[in-house]
Order: sequence, then C-alpha cells, then structure tokens
Amino acid sequence: MRERPGISWRWGIACFVVALAGCTPSEPRVVLYCAQDRDFAVPLLDDFRQYAGVPVVPKYDTEKNKSVGLYEELIAEKDRPRCDVFWNNEILSTIRLQKKGLLEPYESPSAKPYPEEMKASDHTWHAFATRARILLVNTKLVPEKDRPRSLFDLTDARWRDRVVMAKPQFGTSATQVACLFQALGEERAKQYYLDLKANGVHIAPGNKDVALWVGRGQTPTGQPVALGITDTDDAMEEVRGQHEVAIVYPDRDGMGTLFIPNAVAIVKGCPNPQGARRLVDYLLSAEVEKRLAEGESHQVPLNPDVKATLPREIETPKTVRALAVDFEKAASLWTAAETFARREFTGP
Repeated sequence: MRERPGISWRWGIACFVVALAGCTPSEPRVVLYCAQDRDFAVPLLDDFRQYAGVPVVPKYDTEKNKSVGLYEELIAEKDRPRCDVFWNNEILSTIRLQKKGLLEPYESPSAKPYPEEMKASDHTWHAFATRARILLVNTKLVPEKDRPRSLFDLTDARWRDRVVMAKPQFGTSATQVACLFQALGEERAKQYYLDLKANGVHIAPGNKDVALWVGRGQTPTGQPVALGITDTDDAMEEVRGQHEVAIVYPDRDGMGTLFIPNAVAIVKGCPNPQGARRLVDYLLSAEVEKRLAEGESHQVPLNPDVKATLPREIETPKTVRALAVDFEKAASLWTAAETFARREFTGP
C-alpha cells in the first residue's frame, strides 16, 4: 500500500501496533461529533480509517452555532448516546459536559507527554492543538503605526463602526466571553462588551465571516470594516489569499492573548468504547498535532515533543504572553456569560 503524503509509517508502527491491536475493518464504526472545521478534520479521519481499519462517521456542526449545537445534542442524547467521541474546537463546552457527568474517563497513552493542565484530573477530557484569538487588520485601511494593541483599544471612538466580531453566543467567540468573565471579573468583562456595543461593533455570523469582511474592508451591505476579532486559523485564510491584512496578537505585553485549545473526550455509555479509545489515541498523537500545525489551520502543538514548522504569522505562548485563564472556572461562568451575550447582541 502506498503511503499517503503527510502520514508517517513510524506513527503506524510505534502507535497503532499497540493501540490498534486486533482491529479489523469489520469492527463497529466510531461516531464522532466534530466541532473542528470539516476541511481540517476530513484528511485526518480519512487516514485514521485507512491505517486503523476503523470506519469513522463524523457529524459536524455549522459555522453559525459552532460547538454549542453539538453540546446541546449530547445533552439531549444522554440517556441513549449515539456519539462515541466529541472533538471540540474549544474547551469550555467539553468541561461543561464533564461537570454533568456525561464523559467517560480514559487515560490515553498518547496524552502522556502533554502538560498536566491540559488534561482533566479525572481523565475525562484532553486538550490539544491550540489557536489564538487575535485581531485581523485591513492594512490598506489601517497603517501599522495606527493599529490597536489591545482588545480595549477597540472601544475607542476612533474605531466607531469599524470593528466586527462573530456572534458572542457561539463557538470561540462565546468561549472568549466566558474566559474574560473569569480573567477580568464579571463586571469589567461586561463593561468591555457594552463599550464595544456602544461603539457600533458589527456582528458577523461566524469567525470566517469576520476574516472575510476585514479582508474585503466592508460588510456584505457595504459598511466599512477596518479590523475584527477572530481566530488565527480563519485569519490565515485571508493571509494565504494575499489580501491586505495583518494579524495582531492583542495585549501580548499586558494581560495576554487568549489561546483556546481543542479538546477530545469519550461520551459516557457510548456504543463503541473500544473504537472511541483508538480514535482518541490517534487524535492526541504527535503526528496529528504536527499535521494540524503544518496544515492550513496552523494550530499550535501542546505536546512539547512535537516539532513543527509554523508560518511567521503564527505565534505561540512561548513568544506571546498568554492570558492567564482558569478554564474550569470559566466553564462555570458560561451560563452567565452566554445569557449576557444573548441579551446584549443580535446579528445576522
């Protein structure tokens, strides 16, 4: 069998011989609920099928309700789980499922090299492959000397009606609200978002839309947009498209930039726990983190053993101060943060 580009036979020998012993193509499928972008997940899942011999049936969410929709489905299905593995593109909804007792403990051998803070104390979830919440700036509209350096700069009158962010009730935008509730305190975080609202922030359906609008310099209705709050993976699509944009890591020398990891977990009572463990081992492998880093999503590895080449635009918690946030506490603030965001913001 010819090796597919990007897959190492060393991974197949070193990991799958042990982790996938006894696996045959006739084994039951693994059902994956996946909040990671389809374009980034599909090649990895295809290779897992090929090398593990375990068919994966993924269910993806939509850009408009990132991660939240799948979380709600897992809650609805708790008495009769359909999902084996939840691959979340953020971490707070996964911790919320843990707190509800809906995740199965599993101490994956692939997780051993990761920092302890990237693993649940009860082994019900594991974090991997992080990305940053950044500012994407239209360089044609904003010269370098005038670019904002902090999230709080966006509340200044000079940026009135020129900033865009995704709906703060969903996905990593919602994660950022809850994380700021925890890191700044609830009242200060609320005031920040109220100041953004008063300054005429535009609301886009999702983070991809934020990046697209900034790259074009306007909303679909023609309103000017100079910069936006989005994720590094979405921003890099505009960078690769050679649009006139630049990435700014906000508060890099102050409170820090928010980095949000992926999280993977096995659903309690899932139909195929053996297959679920194999998929978790694969997703936490060094090979997968390297591919996520060097692929188009450019997500920063959390496994210290992974050596990956990242584009110059992608910085890491080693080069940029990371926001000090307690994800466990932020998850407990999710309901308050989401209620506030839903009440104060509407969008397309």
